Amino acid sequence: MSYGEVVPAARASGVGTSSALAAGPVQAVVTQHTRDGVRVVAAHGSCDAQSIGRLEEALTTAAWTHAKVVLDVSGITFADSSLLNLLILTHRAGALRLAAPRPYLQRLLHITGLDAVLHVRATVEEAAAC
Repeated sequence: MSYGEVVPAARASGVGTSSALAAGPVQAVVTQHTRDGVRVVAAHGSCDAQSIGRLEEALTTAAWTHAKVVLDVSGITFADSSLLNLLILTHRAGALRLAAPRPYLQRLLHITGLDAVLHVRATVEEAAAC
């Protein structure tokens, strides 16, 4: 068996991987609802390159179907440049507002200058109203 045959066979059988890795990355939990014509998307958990898929799908759909989108980020426990990139892309596609960022996320937004570009508010209600 060549290397090209062994590696895929090992991956398929789970050799060399933990059960958590074999199951795939843990996705951020995303909930959505519409409030007074505004689409509210809430993310919970980690938002990095491995876990942002569901949030990306939800924001992309929301930006295409609603004039205003609020992202409730109060439940995000970790974020990296993947989230920042998604925020920029969503902002370009439509009216994105951020609600209730934790202090570490506020700092990340400030360091990158995104707090000057995005509408960031303390609550979902304030974000929906602006």
